Amino acid sequence: MRKLKNEELGRKSVLEYKSAEKTSIVIVLDNVRSMNNIGSIFRTSDAFLVEAIYLCGFTATPPHKEIHKTALGAEDAVDWRHFDQTIQAIEELIKKEYIILSLEQAVGSVELGNYKFDPNEKYALVYGNEIKGVSQEVVNMSDACIEIPQFGTKHSFNIVVSVGIVLWEIASQLGKIKKGGK
Repeated sequence: MRKLKNEELGRKSVLEYKSAEKTSIVIVLDNVRSMNNIGSIFRTSDAFLVEAIYLCGFTATPPHKEIHKTALGAEDAVDWRHFDQTIQAIEELIKKEYIILSLEQAVGSVELGNYKFDPNEKYALVYGNEIKGVSQEVVNMSDACIEIPQFGTKHSFNIVVSVGIVLWEIASQLGKIKKGGK
């Protein structure tokens, strides 16, 4: 076994990424405070060909060196928009017929593995502030709340870890993950 060199990975250029068919997923960040988290979410979204990221409220926007530090250029590839209020983003996504899924522990939430993603639907995945979570107002507008099962003493994952887990589950359910390696 040997590590592959970067040129062997067959990665897309920013231009190729922009023109590639995307997964019908918009990531919505509801007042996320850490620019390192924001940058990492750009990088993770790039890896899964996410359609766009909606940065809401006081969530920082590119260009910014702290976002770039963890995004490593993904902020140039993944489309993004800023909304003064998360509700504005959700209202737009509802008009565009996205299914709104908040990642939140809530009464009636569905465990991630039990939610069945439909390849013919469009999804908006809402992630909240690192301390307060998704605002109740946004939860009220959601079609469902998705919860990632946890078994330790903490009640939440870091937001970036949550984004990665959910995008992996969606890609797996939609048949985008090759079983058994390359």
